[in-house]
Amino acid sequence: MNTVVDPILRESHATYQEKAREYLTSHQLADFRRCPLLYRKKKLGLVEDEDRPAFLVGRVLHTLVLEGRETFEREFAVGGPVNPKTGELYGSTTKAFAEWAAQQGKPVLTMQQHDLVERMAEGVRGHGLARDLLSDGTPEGVVRAEYCRMPCQIRMDWFDLHRGIVDLKTCDDLDWFEADARRYGYVQQVAFYQAVLSQVISLYQPVFFVAIEKREPFRCGVWQVHQDILNQAQRENAAAIERLRRCMDSDTWQTGYESLRLFDAI
Repeated sequence: MNTVVDPILRESHATYQEKAREYLTSHQLADFRRCPLLYRKKKLGLVEDEDRPAFLVGRVLHTLVLEGRETFEREFAVGGPVNPKTGELYGSTTKAFAEWAAQQGKPVLTMQQHDLVERMAEGVRGHGLARDLLSDGTPEGVVRAEYCRMPCQIRMDWFDLHRGIVDLKTCDDLDWFEADARRYGYVQQVAFYQAVLSQVISLYQPVFFVAIEKREPFRCGVWQVHQDILNQAQRENAAAIERLRRCMDSDTWQTGYESLRLFDAI
């Protein structure tokens, strides 16, 4: 009897990050497209990824919306120590809060951050299309495959064989989400997901963005990414991977700004 192996893996974020030493990820490819030297320094551990409070809010939202409240409560702490003189929580910049946070053994959310995440999650759940897309599937599914002659890995926010790939994004203003997607390379990111996944299931899956605002009125929007745009982004990714292979062969890592540029527009 033939055994069917599910290509979608479930593993911790730490395991996925450790495997990124061996496999190319969408974020690494984005670093390379921006600056080969930045990519190289990050691979050597000379530059660490920045971790801002906004990034924590995004990670928590993904956990709460995609993996559920039980996982959220297991992986994050909320609140802080109480000042016995006032009966109020110590501020997040105080020594007492820092000591309490260090004792939790996991990332800590202030009450303000927790309230923000809850309201954002409510915004996602209140959108009919978003709720339907996320009603059934696998959260944080990992796939590894060879793509463009490179070992690659992806970690999809959400995947369902009948609906496709869903990428959950946060934004300041939903009116500008499409501009943000272009600025931050979101299409290249999900095109990488689609292409790597197709190596193991031999099928191009539809791709959707679910975007939620980080402030009132916490609007949520859903976009399906047109396949023509995904195809264009995949060509850009493939060209970038080919440049990456040449850099690896020659051990030459430039910034992309070595030549003279002409400033000819106001």
